[in-house]
Amino acid sequence: MHYADIKKYDVANGPGVRISLFVSGCTHHCKGCFNQDAWDFKYGNIFTKNEEDEIIEYLKNDFVSGITVLGGEPFEYVNQEGILPLLKRIRKEFPNKTIWVFSGYLFDKDIVDKMSKSNDTTKELLKYIDVIVDGKFELEKKNLRLKFRGSSNQRIIDVKNSLKANKVILKEEFMN
Repeated sequence: MHYADIKKYDVANGPGVRISLFVSGCTHHCKGCFNQDAWDFKYGNIFTKNEEDEIIEYLKNDFVSGITVLGGEPFEYVNQEGILPLLKRIRKEFPNKTIWVFSGYLFDKDIVDKMSKSNDTTKELLKYIDVIVDGKFELEKKNLRLKFRGSSNQRIIDVKNSLKANKVILKEEFMN
């Protein structure tokens, strides 16, 4: 897996101060995407144990709330394989830090109903993720007033409660 950037202290992609990992590779190619360079699967640098260790060091800070993984597209299969060991380690070492993932795929129709049924990595990834912001960015629905999303079609989903209820449960406190 390649990554485009690691932001040590980010306040734009989830609540509190977070680390943001921007993975490379995306097949959605949303019109108006803010990170078109990251569409290329080989953009940036190779994600290694060194970067994983660096992220773990940043997470040791008490003021850091968690990590957000975005891109590119974290749910491209090559990226799932790359982020799974990281998320597993974070959950083990920092059980109280939150893990957010931004995806152009729809949580219910694409990730749960298709990907997780045909790919064990997807199914395992979902165990570690607290929140998914789903849906492709739609330029026509762009709204700069929205919290933690770029367009009004995107949803902020409570993953654990959604999986338990077998339906999408939104994080209402962030949807306004």
